[in-house]
Amino acid sequence: MAMAMHVSSACFSALSHRRVHRIRAVASEDFATLKTEEEKVKLGASDLKVTKLGIGAWSWGDTSYWNNFEWDDRKMKAAKAAFDTSIDRGITFFDTAEVYGSRLALGAISSETLLGRFIKERKQKEPELEVAVATKFAALPWRFGRQSVLNALKDSLRRLELSSVELYQLHWPGVWGNEGYIDGLGDAVEQGLVKAVGVSNYSEKRLRDAYEKLKKRGIPLASNQVNYSLIYRFPEENGVKATCDELGITLIAYSPIAQGALTGKYTPENPPDGPRRRIYTPEFLTKLQPLINRIRKIGENYSKTPTQVVLNWLIAQDNVVPIPGAKNAEQAAEFSGALGWTLTNDEVSELRSLASEIQPVVGFPVEKL
Repeated sequence: MAMAMHVSSACFSALSHRRVHRIRAVASEDFATLKTEEEKVKLGASDLKVTKLGIGAWSWGDTSYWNNFEWDDRKMKAAKAAFDTSIDRGITFFDTAEVYGSRLALGAISSETLLGRFIKERKQKEPELEVAVATKFAALPWRFGRQSVLNALKDSLRRLELSSVELYQLHWPGVWGNEGYIDGLGDAVEQGLVKAVGVSNYSEKRLRDAYEKLKKRGIPLASNQVNYSLIYRFPEENGVKATCDELGITLIAYSPIAQGALTGKYTPENPPDGPRRRIYTPEFLTKLQPLINRIRKIGENYSKTPTQVVLNWLIAQDNVVPIPGAKNAEQAAEFSGALGWTLTNDEVSELRSLASEIQPVVGFPVEKL
């Protein structure tokens, strides 16, 4: 759910899965196809199984944060290539939202529309293809009650050109009306519109309340999608990760590569473009370089990139499914290389220790409510 902080601020200003054994990586970059059930994990206590890593579609159609504020046919084709490459590499879990690329978020074209189009085109070639779609409800101040959730979901299904989705999530807690929103999630399950339901950016208390309310209807809360990466570990500090583990709720990690800051691509002399430049400043990137250097060194032992190392670090935390955003085929292919191997416990601990020396720079405001 990478977009929550940016979109929510824009809106309001306008108004138990066990760790699966993984084989240590070899030098080859020959990515295995991950289409067997053994390569998937259950989301919480639901019956839904997804690949251990998903793809975030925030950037698809967006012109307010990504894509240098413009969208054209070249970027459309790149997004389609990201989708197809993900499928080719066995990654079939995609996360979008009704606000991504929407007019509300000053976007060019809905991410849901694009994802639905990509799925439809791919299924013409592979009718048996199964894609797990996750989308999200925007808890806007003028939306009230359970029916608002159902109405928004049906609009999302129309854009996606699907009769149901695998996972429907509340994008962020509402200013009010949250109990009604949770009721709406339960109604969506009972009406067969979704296979599983989750929340996003929920604090420990909100998470427990949502879990208990759904439990009374016999519906598991499958997931909580939050900002989580090697350099942003607030879910570990605020009790969210521990609560997810305790209650059997999967933590879906958005911004798992810190919007590119952990890829090694950016340096103090070459910071990211656009709004990210205000977050990942040259000063911050200077402090980050020792960690990036160590990540790169560890990756060399496995013939892996820094991106693949930090994604693997998240998977190693157990009960975590990272969803990095892929804008093109190259990124999607690189993300798939985070699977099929594992860091050692010592490497996981060492990276955590090094990262602890870096003060995180970004989070979603409602996490602290």
